[in-house]
Amino acid sequence: MNSTRIESRLLRRPWLRPLTRFFMVAMPALLMVFIIGKMLDVTGPDSTYARATSPAPGFYSSGALNQSGVKSRPSMSANEYQRRLEAIAKSANFLVGMCDDTGLFTYKINLDPDIKHDPGYNMLRHCGTIYALSMHQDLSPSDETFAVMLNATRFLTSNSIDGVPGESETMRSVWSHPELTHSTSPLQAKLGGSGLGLVAMCSVHVLDRKVAPLETIQGLGEFIRFMQKPDGSFYSKYIPSQGGRQDKWTSLYYPGEAALGLLMLYEIDPDPQWAQGAISALQYLATSREELETVPADHWALLATAKLLALAEKGATLEFDRAHLVAHAAQVCEFILSEQVSSTKYPLLMGGFATDGRTTPTSTRLEGLLAAMDILESNEHRLLKRRMERAIQQGILFLSNAQVHRGRYSGAFPRAMMQLPSDDSSEMRNFNRRATEVRIDYVQHAMSAMIQHLHLYGPTTTSAAHVGDQNYD
Repeated sequence: MNSTRIESRLLRRPWLRPLTRFFMVAMPALLMVFIIGKMLDVTGPDSTYARATSPAPGFYSSGALNQSGVKSRPSMSANEYQRRLEAIAKSANFLVGMCDDTGLFTYKINLDPDIKHDPGYNMLRHCGTIYALSMHQDLSPSDETFAVMLNATRFLTSNSIDGVPGESETMRSVWSHPELTHSTSPLQAKLGGSGLGLVAMCSVHVLDRKVAPLETIQGLGEFIRFMQKPDGSFYSKYIPSQGGRQDKWTSLYYPGEAALGLLMLYEIDPDPQWAQGAISALQYLATSREELETVPADHWALLATAKLLALAEKGATLEFDRAHLVAHAAQVCEFILSEQVSSTKYPLLMGGFATDGRTTPTSTRLEGLLAAMDILESNEHRLLKRRMERAIQQGILFLSNAQVHRGRYSGAFPRAMMQLPSDDSSEMRNFNRRATEVRIDYVQHAMSAMIQHLHLYGPTTTSAAHVGDQNYD
């Protein structure tokens, strides 16, 4: 219909003029507002715009307003909770199946049987796997998981935990033996090894004090304090052949691992030195980073900070600058959020935290964000926590898409979500060769993140089963 005919009708029917103006002017504006609103909230709790970038319907309920007028934390539906339990159980079963009778894990496999890999072992990841299995044992107790935890801990104490030459007779550290690690590096004790060794041993101690005795745990705490400098920072390694403590190389994660271990020891043995060592470490990290524009995605520091605040809330007499540590947590979370993939030509990579689709960077950042949800203040960080919830939601979906659901390796998490189109460079060929690689730490971190997620958002339900749709026979 042309404009002349429209004008003719309007002259014959004046009452149509206001209605016509509404449809020609107001309706496009309202439609634009609606579209913009959807674009801004496309990753919100109720969005279901694509499988790779949003949860299925019912993933979260929207949450009600609490007394302060702030929306309460969204909760997972019972069906979604069941699916998450099943995914976690599959990963736990995978790790259980990777442990032999001596307590040694099969450190690395490849979903593609034609791809071979070099031998090697890492005691830090051995300890981290014990910790993750202890989390699952707490969530869903099983005799198989418990037995593997004990065997893996016996392997740790028999083959890696030992004294420190020339130091206190009671001091203990986790040693990386070249014959086990298949490394050309000399015999050494890494700060992170003793930190995660302490985390693992404390986790097992509450279940079996004979396998993880207090005196061994205290010895590991003594080593960590020995490695700490007066300002709260640490030496990263102890290498006997090079004179002992070394700080030529520093690790991003070792201080947070050490702090978490010391706080878990403090829960068992409330000696103030353990808590003070952790507090000094965390305050050093916060102070050293407060002027930085870009900070590391230090999930271990977030986990340790959450543990410290939880201990304080339970009544432990601890002196620390809470506001300083909370500000550091917010700073780290802001950086983590900036890393999330929000635009890519590969839809399956949406929601992850690595543009090449690697899975463990997503798992570890989710561990940090989930821990920080209990650190940040509800009012001061309300908007940040809302953004974090959306990022967590998308990240968990990314992990769900990455998990192997069926077949021989059910429950595994490969190194990357997918192989990328090759440009025939050696770097890309190597990436694609390793994309199907599975290491115990890839699975351990993903499972830990999923368990944290379940604790934070899930209703009170317990059960586990086995389902899935991928098949790697």
